[in-house]
Amino acid sequence: MANHKSSEKRARQDVKKTAVNKANESKAKSAIKKVRDAITAGDKKTAQASLKTAQSELRKLTKTGVLKIGNAARRTSRLANQVNALK
Repeated sequence: MANHKSSEKRARQDVKKTAVNKANESKAKSAIKKVRDAITAGDKKTAQASLKTAQSELRKLTKTGVLKIGNAARRTSRLANQVNALK
């Protein structure tokens, strides 16, 4: 437990930021699932549209430090390759 005023404040801030980070991570995971669902259905237009959303969400996670740059780039690249392979 925090003993100083500053550490108590930091603990409160951590709780808030953790909630925000989890929510953003959940949004990104949902966006990725939508892309994968569209890929398995073979729907290229939906897959491309949801890929843009997924890329945006992954970039937001990297900007805030939730994901590392390489991790987001790898996920984006793999999804894009799968979407581009659709006919």
